[in-house]
Amino acid sequence: MAINTIVLVHGAFADGSCWAKVIPLLTKRGLKAIAVQNPLSALADDVTAAHRVIDMQQGPVLLCGHSWGGAVITEAGNHPNVKGLVYIAAGAPDSGQSFQDWWKDYTPAPGAAEIKPYGQGYVALTPEGVRKHFVQDIPTDEADIVYATQGPLAVKCFGDKISTAAWRSRPSWYIVATQDETIPPAVERDSAARMGAETLELKSSHVPMLSQPGVVADFIAKAASAL
Repeated sequence: MAINTIVLVHGAFADGSCWAKVIPLLTKRGLKAIAVQNPLSALADDVTAAHRVIDMQQGPVLLCGHSWGGAVITEAGNHPNVKGLVYIAAGAPDSGQSFQDWWKDYTPAPGAAEIKPYGQGYVALTPEGVRKHFVQDIPTDEADIVYATQGPLAVKCFGDKISTAAWRSRPSWYIVATQDETIPPAVERDSAARMGAETLELKSSHVPMLSQPGVVADFIAKAASAL
């Protein structure tokens, strides 16, 4: 493969452990997979965290983002070592857009009502929000781990604007989660089309990397092999 390193960027209400099922599957395919730990305090902070990991790798990388992590890779993907982008049920704002701008014209998904204040300036998902609307297609005991390990998100993140959308200059791939109750599937589908991304639709909740890790790992590996 031309690309041997995959850098994985988690989204809001998550941490790097959301990739725990995908990482060993990528490793078995001869790929190095490493997860970024986002501070979730600002777009710029999360981009810095992604760049720190990218800088530590040998050679070019494929950058993958889930959910809010899609906004992060849209900005961080301008790094010269990033050769392609994979979006997994992820935000894909355009240049000058924020995450909030990106999805504001769509009917909110049911999970949006379960995003609640978590200390000053931060929000997190409720247990019900995680179980019923975030990871509704994985076992309850696994869902409760996702709830317990989630990273609260600074409210300001959704208003931070992209400077230059990396998907305009990088090959892109997109997994649309058709049963997503956190991000509306319609905005995912429309974004994939706008990007001209190679697209896979999965009957999945917002977290296909947890509910269908084999399919997600295959999709990422195929993207890497195409670069």
